[in-house]
Amino acid sequence: MNKTVLISGAGSGFGLLAALRLSERGHRVIATTETEAQAVALRETAPQLRVEKLDVTTPDVRKVVDWDVEVLINNAGVGETGPLADMPMDRIRHLFEVNVFGTLALTQAVLPAMVERRSGRIIIMSSIAGVIPAPGFGPYAMTKHALEAMGKTMRMELAPLGIDVTLINPGPFQTGFNDRMANSMWEWFDEKSLNASAAELFRVVGGFVTTGQRDPSDVAEKLVELVEAQDTSENNFVPPDIRAQLGLT
Repeated sequence: MNKTVLISGAGSGFGLLAALRLSERGHRVIATTETEAQAVALRETAPQLRVEKLDVTTPDVRKVVDWDVEVLINNAGVGETGPLADMPMDRIRHLFEVNVFGTLALTQAVLPAMVERRSGRIIIMSSIAGVIPAPGFGPYAMTKHALEAMGKTMRMELAPLGIDVTLINPGPFQTGFNDRMANSMWEWFDEKSLNASAAELFRVVGGFVTTGQRDPSDVAEKLVELVEAQDTSENNFVPPDIRAQLGLT
């Protein structure tokens, strides 16, 4: 059964790969991008997609109310690293505006049509960071922990209305996102604000998430699976053994 699938943050990475794969499988894909420039580029490279400019942090998000979305993939997100003791508050607020408040705003916008149909699915892009934090990645992990709470709460609240909510938790994948996130703290961080060993720790952790990254098509395939599945699990780790790899039970 082909579905109308809205994907936020579809200009690159997981969102783009999932959009292309879902379209190949006959689904009606609405691929959204933060900027008009991204939308223009995507229309040129993937004319088979319906491409819309949509910044989830603006009131413009309400326009999706009329798009009759059957499945929402909340993929739009940003990343920041740095010690919480020093990180500028405006950067932390921006993380929450996009990753948490933007995700919730978009979800609220598609829900009325789903509730009326008494069917639908919300897929939330969490992370392994939503389960375990790491030094230097606290700001990002905070937002993903918030999404874990949001997704699990909504899964319980919306199930009686016929709406399924599920979370996907990727580890490090080669999309460029982890590299940009790991490097972001050096845009503002002054090593004099912490001792040298702490700064070195952040470099080591940053190197860990940018080394040996996996093929992002694995996450795209999991998103396709979640779109088409009859039932879902609360969390979906990619790869499935990522917790064991990190020493988690």
